[in-house]
Amino acid sequence: MTDKTADAIVLNKVTKSFPGAHLVLALSDLSLRTKRGKVTGLVGPDGSGKTTLMRLVAGLLQSDTGEISVLGDNLRENPLIIHSRIGYMPQRFGLYEDLSVLENLNLYADLHGISPNKRKIYYPELMHMTGLAPFTSRLAGRLSGGMKQKLGLACTLVSSPELLLLDEPTAGVDPVSRRELWHIVYRLVKEQHMSVLLSTAYLDEAQRCNDVILLHEGKLLSQQSPAKFSALMQGRVWRISAAINKRHLQRQLNLIPEVLDATTDGSHVRVITYDQYSSAPDTLITNLPKAQIEAVTPRFEDAFIAHMQHGKQKLSHIDVPSVIHSGVADNPADLIQVRDLSRKFGNFIAVNRVSFEVKHGEIFGLLGANGAGKSTTFRMLCGLLPVSSGSVRVAGMDLRTAGARARARIGYMAQRFSLYGNLSVQENLAFFASVYGLSGNTKIERIAKVMEDFELVAYANTASRTLPTGYKQRLAFAAALMHQPDILFLDEPTSGMDPLARREFWWHINALAESGITVLVTTHFMDEANYCDRLGILANGEVLAIDAPETLRARFSTDGKTEVSMEDAFIALIKQRRQTIT
Repeated sequence: MTDKTADAIVLNKVTKSFPGAHLVLALSDLSLRTKRGKVTGLVGPDGSGKTTLMRLVAGLLQSDTGEISVLGDNLRENPLIIHSRIGYMPQRFGLYEDLSVLENLNLYADLHGISPNKRKIYYPELMHMTGLAPFTSRLAGRLSGGMKQKLGLACTLVSSPELLLLDEPTAGVDPVSRRELWHIVYRLVKEQHMSVLLSTAYLDEAQRCNDVILLHEGKLLSQQSPAKFSALMQGRVWRISAAINKRHLQRQLNLIPEVLDATTDGSHVRVITYDQYSSAPDTLITNLPKAQIEAVTPRFEDAFIAHMQHGKQKLSHIDVPSVIHSGVADNPADLIQVRDLSRKFGNFIAVNRVSFEVKHGEIFGLLGANGAGKSTTFRMLCGLLPVSSGSVRVAGMDLRTAGARARARIGYMAQRFSLYGNLSVQENLAFFASVYGLSGNTKIERIAKVMEDFELVAYANTASRTLPTGYKQRLAFAAALMHQPDILFLDEPTSGMDPLARREFWWHINALAESGITVLVTTHFMDEANYCDRLGILANGEVLAIDAPETLRARFSTDGKTEVSMEDAFIALIKQRRQTIT
């Protein structure tokens, strides 16, 4: 009989390395335990060993040294028994896009030897739980991102596992789908006493876990409940406002020696100090006009940043004086003007009469659930997709009549960076410089300058595919800014990145906005939405709201005082829309 009180996973002095030109030590003498019937979060920056740990526990890799016990059995001695009792959903789950939802379920049921009678019991429950019951005949390739993730989870659950391993299951998924996935996970834990190990790049998700494992460079930094992580930050987290631009305020605060981290949060700046204070440290706001400071409740994210930055130089922005925009557009007040923009694919209306403006030097966020039409809108604004009806003016020019000239004023950073992996950093920059029409001494000087500005000189001859994620970001930025555009388009540029890389990314964005570049960004990270000056939220191809993040959050505060998260405000807007339709 299975002991329900035993640990779900036990690692004892586990080491795992990968040979190559340079030996990579993925896990180093790692020991930890996870509890039965609980959700354990696994967090850490890129390269910390999260996926390696997941694959070791799933039995897909073997450790070099140490022992692993899963559900009370030794993994080396009883691998087949353990495999039959666990479910593993990797980052890129293997759905077959030319098969229907039901056919994908059948395939995985066949692989696990699930009998027809059990399928009759399991399938209706899984389809109801995931909300896929109306879509069993739809091809997997035609599902939205959130629906694909839920189908992947259903396929993983078809064998009724005792232990569920989920490797970043919500990456690239909108907030509504993320919340639905979490509801499913906790229902399984409550009703089936299932044990869950879940890695995530969303620190707000880590805060929902019962326990959190914090990894860094293959070693265990800490393991405890999110509440205990947050409690360690009491007296170190502050909210500051002043009568200056929030990005300028952030920059000034980050220069103060007592400040470990400063990041924009709506109209305020959230600050983490190195030391604990019993009352608000007024020294932080001494030279700021009409400044106010107050203590705020610490979050798990604050503890994560403090752990990651301990003993290291704090994050800093890269100033980019060489990429100041090339000139003032015909209408500098609104560099992007969208009027009644629509796009049809056959009889399907993907975007329906969308209108908004983006001001000079503004960071404008375009948000929406999967399938809301934001990617289609984004591609039309970049000139990558023809407009069915309506008008788009970019940098003062109509995309219909002056598309080539308008695109010359645009910098575009795609979701996967669009770098050439086999080319070196310098070769990538040379290629993009040529694409943008640069030549001769101008091209040589521009490449040299951006390599210096983005600290890429040391990597000049390094193949881009081997760069650390943060440096891939810098290279993609440099390439997009090579021709000194007025406007920068960023299409979910931080999808799949760890929290530290995302934080550094936004330092760069703020520096660009301060230099006068207008930024339009799409994102599924609601903390990133807080960094924007204004947000446009789409649903079913239509605009639900356009406003500042802090205004949208205040709109859904029940008493006008309690602070509502951007995710809560976003989901409330989507629910309002659904209620209106029904």
